[in-house]
Amino acid sequence: MRSALEDKLQECLLAGTPIDSITFSGDGEPTLNPEFPRIIRDTLMLRDAFYPGAKVSVLTNATRIGRPEVFEALRMVDNPILKLDAPSAELAARINRPAGSYNVEDIVAGMERFEGNFVMQTMFLRSEDFDSASPEVLLPWMDIVRRVHPREIMVYTIDRPTPATGLQKYTEADMRSLVQPLIDEGYNIQIKG
Repeated sequence: MRSALEDKLQECLLAGTPIDSITFSGDGEPTLNPEFPRIIRDTLMLRDAFYPGAKVSVLTNATRIGRPEVFEALRMVDNPILKLDAPSAELAARINRPAGSYNVEDIVAGMERFEGNFVMQTMFLRSEDFDSASPEVLLPWMDIVRRVHPREIMVYTIDRPTPATGLQKYTEADMRSLVQPLIDEGYNIQIKG
């Protein structure tokens, strides 16, 4: 990975291609890679050598932030983006359908350890048995936001076809209305419809 990234950054630099962010995301959980901490250290070293102004970001489902090595690696990046779509394990099971154990309280406790230096990402949607706007979801989610106090919140909705049928997206205006109390409290919230 280090060699491939070094080659690509050098190629971009020679071509005059600007890079503002190096982001880990995709169709899998980046923190599952057993070499994740080393990959982050190598990425930061190469970023500093080739594009010192670029940010390093990691989009994660936050299930492994309780592991010391993963937590420390995420603390090193500019933008640890930690996902939390529901305020309880029961509600998360309805919408995220996690494999294995998924403990929202453990994730929230891990988020607290970032002392606000992270981005929280939440998808708003509705289905037959889940609605981000329902009081059982929205109010406890807002309480979690207040508890962990992220420096930024990304609220978004469905953007592409989903494996489950019957999921409905929210409009940008609807999401803004739902999170307006947090905006009024001074939280930095980015809304994508």
